[in-house]
Parts: sequence; structure tokens; C-alpha cells
Amino acid sequence: MPHTLVVLPTYNERENLPKMLDALMALDVPGRLTVLVADDNSPDGTGQIADEYVARYPDRISVLHRPGKSGLGRAYIASFEHAILKTDADYVLQMDSDFSHQPKYIPQLIAEVEKGYDIVIGSRYIQGGSVDETWSMFRKLLSWFANRIYIFVLLNLPIKDATGGFRIWRIQTLIGMDLRRIQSNGYIFQTEMAYVAHKLGYTTSEIPIHFPDRREGTSKMGLKIQVEAALRVFQVRYNHHNLKPSMRLTEFSGVRA
Repeated sequence: MPHTLVVLPTYNERENLPKMLDALMALDVPGRLTVLVADDNSPDGTGQIADEYVARYPDRISVLHRPGKSGLGRAYIASFEHAILKTDADYVLQMDSDFSHQPKYIPQLIAEVEKGYDIVIGSRYIQGGSVDETWSMFRKLLSWFANRIYIFVLLNLPIKDATGGFRIWRIQTLIGMDLRRIQSNGYIFQTEMAYVAHKLGYTTSEIPIHFPDRREGTSKMGLKIQVEAALRVFQVRYNHHNLKPSMRLTEFSGVRA
């Protein structure tokens, strides 16, 4: 049976993390499910809360304490490296800890990747997917346009939710991608990962999810960040347009410093 490692990057998530960890520990999934909390030295004590859960679930929860806030991309890359080098995980599942990514979809993500796909994305923009009803029309249109038109045209990326961060990866896919190639550190990180995987010939599937706004705490996604991410799509294309399946790695070679 598969071992799925859930990666939760956190920064000031003390309201959400205990509820998320409780939900994950109670989840019924095929095989084994463990959790890695990657905390960027949250000043609100999120890392200490994670340590308390490690004491309660020493075989299922671990914490990667990072020295400070250095961006979503670096937190995920460090977590992926940890998964490759220090666990026996078959799959790595990335998600937010604020319940915009709902744990109830995890069994479906695992079932879909078990069909043989290299990456499975929880998608807001395939049939059956949706976003929070309170989103303004502008926000809905901006997110839809970015994923269904802008990124699709510029990158020729056959994924309908390329910016979504609710994903499950085969561990061999992460190894083969060569994480040293990934240069993004903000929210464009999700798009860059998807584009590199696509150019290297890895297979992708999407399942529909509902994406509600976070339950507690403050959102870290603002208009400025969205605009910056949109502009960086050109950089992603420039950096990786020449990749091809023959350029996959067969063994892990570390990450960028």
C-alpha cells in the first residue's frame, strides 16, 4: 500500500494548523499517510504547535524548522528534498493549511495518481470545480483568465488550473524533474513546476475541487502578487522552453542553494 506524505508549508497559521492536523490524522486513505510541516520560523508560535503534534503522533507527523520566511517556493523545494532523502514516501501531496484545500479530496487525489499519472491537481477550473461564493466577479475573472487563457496560450500548458497548489506528485517525478531547475519563489512557483513537468513529458490529471476562502488568519495573496506572477510567466517560458523528456534525471542531484 502506498505511503503519502502531506507537505504543509506554514507561516503564522496557529489558528488553522491544529484543526488541519486533526483532520489529516482522522482521514481514511489507502495505505499510510504522514505529514511534514515546513514552518518558516512563524512568530505566532506555529512551529511550537507543530512540535506538540509531533509528540502526540511521532510516527506520523514531523516538522522542518526553517530559519525564516524565505518564500513558498523555497519551503516546498526544501520539503520535497526532505521527502526524497529522508522518507520512503511513494507520493508527496502539497496543500495549504488554511482549509482552502479541503482534506476530504485527498483520497480522490491518491486514487487518481494510483491510476498511473505522474501528477494530479485539485482543480477549480474543470467541470465540477468551483471557487468561494464570496469572491468578487473581478477576482473570479482574473483567476479564470490567468489559468484558462493567459497561461494556456503563453506556455501551451494543457492544465486548466496551473496556479493551483493542491497537488500530488509521484516521488520519482520530483526526482526526474531536477529541482535545481526551479527558480521561482512566489506563487508563480506552482506554474513553473507544472510547466517543467509538462515539458519533460510527465502525465497530469485533474480532479474537481471546491476552493473556499481560508477559515482563519490573513490571506497572503494580494493583487500585487498576482500581477507579479502573471509577468513572470514569460520568464518561466524563457527558462524552460527547450526541455524535453530525454532531459529527465534518474537519481536525485540536490537542490539549488
